[in-house]
Amino acid sequence: MSYTLGVDIGTYETKGVLVDADGGIVAQATRKHKMLVPQAGWAEHDPDQDWWGDFVHVTGALLAESRIDPKAISAIGCSAIGPCMLPVDSSGNALMNGVLYGVDTRSHQEIEQLNAAIGDDTILNRCGNSLSAQSVGPKILWLKNNRPDIFAKTDKIHTSTTFIVNKLTGRAVIDQYTAANTSPLYDAASQTWTTELTDDIVDPEMLPEILWSCDIAGEVTASAAAETGLAAGTPVLTGTVDAAAEALSVGVASPGEMMMMYGSSIFIIMPTSERIIDPRLWYAPWLFEGQHACMSSLATAGTLTHWFRDQFARDLPFEDAFPMLVEEASGSPPGANGLVMLPYFSGQRTPVNDPHARGAWLGLNLTHTRGDMFRALLEGIALATGHITKTYAAAGAPPSKLLAVGGGTKNSIWLQATSDATGMAQTIKQRTIGASYGDAFLAAMAIGDVTLDDIDNWNPVARTVEPEPASRAVFDDHLSVFERLYDQTKNLTGN
Repeated sequence: MSYTLGVDIGTYETKGVLVDADGGIVAQATRKHKMLVPQAGWAEHDPDQDWWGDFVHVTGALLAESRIDPKAISAIGCSAIGPCMLPVDSSGNALMNGVLYGVDTRSHQEIEQLNAAIGDDTILNRCGNSLSAQSVGPKILWLKNNRPDIFAKTDKIHTSTTFIVNKLTGRAVIDQYTAANTSPLYDAASQTWTTELTDDIVDPEMLPEILWSCDIAGEVTASAAAETGLAAGTPVLTGTVDAAAEALSVGVASPGEMMMMYGSSIFIIMPTSERIIDPRLWYAPWLFEGQHACMSSLATAGTLTHWFRDQFARDLPFEDAFPMLVEEASGSPPGANGLVMLPYFSGQRTPVNDPHARGAWLGLNLTHTRGDMFRALLEGIALATGHITKTYAAAGAPPSKLLAVGGGTKNSIWLQATSDATGMAQTIKQRTIGASYGDAFLAAMAIGDVTLDDIDNWNPVARTVEPEPASRAVFDDHLSVFERLYDQTKNLTGN
């Protein structure tokens, strides 16, 4: 029997899974970590502790639980939060904390600087994406502008998956899907690094080599084997961002099939038959050569539920706080007794792309309860999601199917509100493990054990969540209020 190993580094935890040739789960392991917020608008991880340290811990736990011979693992697939920005030295050692994806908005001045120098339309048409807090290019420029001492020592700029794969193999690589988030340094047509728009950010030699997600990046080195317990010589994939691996895990394959990932943020991926260029959405090559994808995301989603628990539910037992809050929210009707919540607590990504956006509850009065406020928070995330699916339709790429995945799918109110706000049914697969399972499947694809069609055998449908007809009018009304709430408050809040 051969096995594949999948490990995913998330915002708040790392998950690993060991899978047999039929997709059966042999062992699972998890390790939690924290997102560091050293100041408002910043979001970081300690790469040695939270990325590599977690990988080593989770892999060791999987081997201990399964008791299999490490030589029986045929391939390793990795994914991680992204796109991130991490400078490393010539030995691959981190020179600072990793700067996280779009939840970190520190580079807003660099975005303005680059847009003014190059032009928004030029960047969009050449790179496939407008600059936003999700873009890595401005974050590299932030490093150069604000940490010149670190930049001077930098040999390579890694993202999170690059860092893990480099630790395992000694090779610095990045997949096409992740590389496309490095505007304005990525050319969408040629799918290569470029400095034609600007040579003021970084030498392309300091960026990882671009490969496809299924490409074998290298093999586990002797030193990595000694540290992890894996067998030296085991093939390691280039890998990808967590959201892409998660989409694969639930069977997203054809144009119009949209993954709805319920995590620290809402992340949406939909393969398309052609490249979609729209400033409100993101573009990237899909995981496989010749395919395209269109992405979008909220800046905060599950992060907001953690914030609400920590600030307003201190009286509840910590481990039981979320189910108790959901129970309280279930006592509030759809529409949260008239409350509308804007969930832009760390700026907002698509479709408004505004790092200065802020959150708000509208309609509060003395009758409202904590349950009302928590329901309005969940519904606010759902309304922001409905705003995004409307944007896809307006861009000429309406979704035909929603596949839900992630920890938030366990929250029945959040899940139902999303179907009500989008007007679409959501399919939930039997296994909602997430990206680590997609990593293991991608590894099996890379060595020829499975084809893309086999994912539905690995992970069949469990259930479907339909929109509630009685709630549609409420959500249509609240979505209209929601969209106007941002427009009418965006110039009133402080930065």
